[in-house]
Amino acid sequence: MDLHELIFVPLILFMLFVAPLWVIMHYRSKNKIKQGLSASELEQLNELAHRAEKMSERIKTLEAILDAESPRWRTQHD
Repeated sequence: MDLHELIFVPLILFMLFVAPLWVIMHYRSKNKIKQGLSASELEQLNELAHRAEKMSERIKTLEAILDAESPRWRTQHD
């Protein structure tokens, strides 16, 4: 067998099966990005933002309690 035959057969198989799937999947993902977030993804994002706000409020409360009970806690742990 010639070296060209060894390279030619896998190349043809790649071009027939892998390359078309690769191109289809690439443009499908590009199209999905252009569409933006779905309704469920937007709902999840809003829920995460709400949780982050609640967590920020809790941290501020905890820091206020620590400031009242141990005024030098920030310098000890920085």
